[in-house]
Amino acid sequence: MLGYDFGPQHPMNPLRLDLTFRLARELGVLDAPGVEVVGAEPASDDVLLLAHDPAYVAAVRRASATGEVDLEHGLGTEDDPVFPGMHEAAGRIVEGGVRAAEAVWSGAVEHAVNLAGGMHHAMPDHASGFCVYNDAVAAIRAVLAAGARRVAYVDLDAHHGDGVERAFWDDPRVLTVSVHESGHTLFPGTGHPTDVGGPHARGTVVNVALPAGTRDTRWLRAIGSVVVPLVRAFAPDMVVSQHGCDAHGLDPLTNLSVSVDAQREAMTLVHDLAHEVAGGRWLATGGGGYAVAQVVPRVWTHLLAIAAHHPLEPGTVVPKSWRLHAADVFGFPLPVVMGDGGDAAPPRPWSSGYDPADDVDRVILATRQAVFPWHDLDPLYD
Repeated sequence: MLGYDFGPQHPMNPLRLDLTFRLARELGVLDAPGVEVVGAEPASDDVLLLAHDPAYVAAVRRASATGEVDLEHGLGTEDDPVFPGMHEAAGRIVEGGVRAAEAVWSGAVEHAVNLAGGMHHAMPDHASGFCVYNDAVAAIRAVLAAGARRVAYVDLDAHHGDGVERAFWDDPRVLTVSVHESGHTLFPGTGHPTDVGGPHARGTVVNVALPAGTRDTRWLRAIGSVVVPLVRAFAPDMVVSQHGCDAHGLDPLTNLSVSVDAQREAMTLVHDLAHEVAGGRWLATGGGGYAVAQVVPRVWTHLLAIAAHHPLEPGTVVPKSWRLHAADVFGFPLPVVMGDGGDAAPPRPWSSGYDPADDVDRVILATRQAVFPWHDLDPLYD
């Protein structure tokens, strides 16, 4: 998985995966009862074609082997530079996601996590936003082919999950919910509350486009007021979630300010939803996250721990050996505990009332008004 490497100057540094697994291992998460760490071979064309056009897969393979820039397919841009072995590395991410999803669906495991996954911007015919192949689309289509009737996809990355949304825009079997920074201030510039899906799938596309600067309690209020009731109403057979951690205030590419603690709370909420509505069937992925040392390893170690049913408290001390290793690599001191402190106030439930002076409440209401009636839910009241 570390072979998915756009180069030393690119924001998506594979060291974030290495540091996460080092931290999870030192905290005992990977040795918890029932946890199995598995690898993945590069995906076959049949698997890649679950999400992509044949001509695009051929273009990625060609660029990977020759270094050829192919701007028609988004290969060789500043966001998605060509690198040797790109096809194989990106294919491993897809294979990992599909095999994990199939293991969950078959009942072989209860939960699965593909931290290298969450490549939610990749489109059927081109790379986009650091994403070459779309593992989430392939995983969802694999479980639909295996017999799932409904799948809920929850995307908590700071960026809009546009590639997954587009894949299922007119598919009533898939609910895509993206909670992200508004496209007015952040790539890819899409994902508005009035985008609700195609003519055969109205209300199954959901976008909560938050204003820049949104912090913990209001971010969690948006999730609780939109994601929770919609996933419950949709009653999926499986939950797939994307946990890009670039909503954090230290992330260099985004403008939200969501702590490690709040992101841990959101992961717990998604986990509990999967148990409540989908028999525990849950596939979680990584995604964005560009504060490579300070943020990503802690957030994703929490994700692994929650999926392992051995959650870590935010006050858990980060092992000194890990901090020394990371400081040696990056040259600056690292956090000493697994949380940030977070906003003290818990989020207000929607039932507490709508505040028209609150910009986040206005976004929440706009989304609820656009989507809730399609699910026989009241936009104004719980």
